[in-house]
Amino acid sequence: MQAIFVLIKCTLGHAYNVAEDLVDNVTEISEVHSISGQYDLLAKFYLPKDADIGRFVTERVQTRDNVADTFTMITFKAFQ
Repeated sequence: MQAIFVLIKCTLGHAYNVAEDLVDNVTEISEVHSISGQYDLLAKFYLPKDADIGRFVTERVQTRDNVADTFTMITFKAFQ
């Protein structure tokens, strides 16, 4: 599995609704946090190694109601 992090900007007043929608309807989500700054949410997803990350983000995250913008970070190695 590969972890990706997606920063999500929501339409005003809808960050909690978007977070709940992601948790309830996107099985690949690991966790979602409300954050401060340019973006409203930070979501962590686990995808299969051969997954098309761009397609996942554009079709499964950006199309959710009240998602205005995203910024995706892929990971290389987790240190424990």
